[in-house]
Amino acid sequence: MLNLLSVLQKERFSPRFYVAAATDNMSLQKVRTLENSLADETGVKVEETAQFMQIYRSREVGQSYLTSVWTTLIATAHALWIMFKIRPQVILCNGPGTCFPLCAIAFFFKVVGIRWSSIFYVESIARVRRLSLSGLLLYKLQIADQFFVQWPQLQRQYPRAHYVGCLM
Repeated sequence: MLNLLSVLQKERFSPRFYVAAATDNMSLQKVRTLENSLADETGVKVEETAQFMQIYRSREVGQSYLTSVWTTLIATAHALWIMFKIRPQVILCNGPGTCFPLCAIAFFFKVVGIRWSSIFYVESIARVRRLSLSGLLLYKLQIADQFFVQWPQLQRQYPRAHYVGCLM
């Protein structure tokens, strides 16, 4: 995701809101470093171009599907609050348990006629043979406007996906 963000037209997508799981400090730390380097280049303060938020994860790695129902409901409520607060035009996500509630809410708003967001999903490079749970849900429910995979065999399995090669 960082490689993709590094080539994003920053002036076109500003302000940028980064949302990561409450248990994932590494991702926010990495994106803060990216935004700080951009601020150093442009002279614009990070606070003017980017905000960093954390939400609950729908399902932690190794968590049972049964208990994840409750955590998904909590994550969805938190995501609803964030979606009303930031009203994003574009959601660019890559599969952790935080993306599904945000994308599901954006899709619901689209269905009821409140089109706030276009959803672009990029499956992890680590997913070679099958989609992640988030990816599978977004694909099967046709929630993502664009769905990208980084392995040709995944594109053959999921024909609506766009094969983009390695984004590293």
